[in-house]
Amino acid sequence: MDKEKDMNQEKTQEEMVKEAVEEAKKAAAETAENADSDTEAEEDGKAPEEAEIPEEAGDTEAGEAEAEGAEEVSGEKKRGFFSKKNKKDKKDEKIEELTDKLTRQMAEFDNFRKRTEKEKSQMYEIGAKDIIEKILPVVDNFERGLGAVAEEDKEHPFIQGMDKVYKQLMTTLEGIGVKPIEAVGQEFNPDFHNAVMHEENEEFGENIVSEEFQKGYMYRDSVVRHSMVKVAN
Repeated sequence: MDKEKDMNQEKTQEEMVKEAVEEAKKAAAETAENADSDTEAEEDGKAPEEAEIPEEAGDTEAGEAEAEGAEEVSGEKKRGFFSKKNKKDKKDEKIEELTDKLTRQMAEFDNFRKRTEKEKSQMYEIGAKDIIEKILPVVDNFERGLGAVAEEDKEHPFIQGMDKVYKQLMTTLEGIGVKPIEAVGQEFNPDFHNAVMHEENEEFGENIVSEEFQKGYMYRDSVVRHSMVKVAN
């Protein structure tokens, strides 16, 4: 009885061990299957680039991308800098406008000054010519009076005094630009001569002034009075 009981106990223990081993195997297989499924799920969840690109290649491309980004930023900064520099400020535009306006006004003022000086010179010349023209008859009278003095009377103090006054007057007129027009022996020129008579005279050539009745005078480059002359044909 005791042996049968012992055998039954041993049999029971062996069966229990077998059952425990089977359960352990079954649990190990399930654990392995779960681990494989988890690994596949992780690989499926990765990005293609991350799964395929090696670590070094990824670092190289990342560096190139950063360099390109830096160049683009630098180019944008440069373009922004030059575009800002090329764009004129409102103050600069106002300064240029005022400078141009000032330059124009200065040019207009210079033209006005030159025109005014020319007009003043012309007015002065007209006034001077008017005064000289009124003095010339006095000169004519001096010349007629001194020309009518007899040769023996030229040493008289009064005649000598009148001659000195005449010479002083002519020196003063010459000093301000008044000079007589050459006439006798010169070719007739209507710009300087006024022909009041013509004559046949073989001593002079054709169209030559043979005699002067009244002296003509010039003030600087303009005629104050034409010479009254006789012209030989």
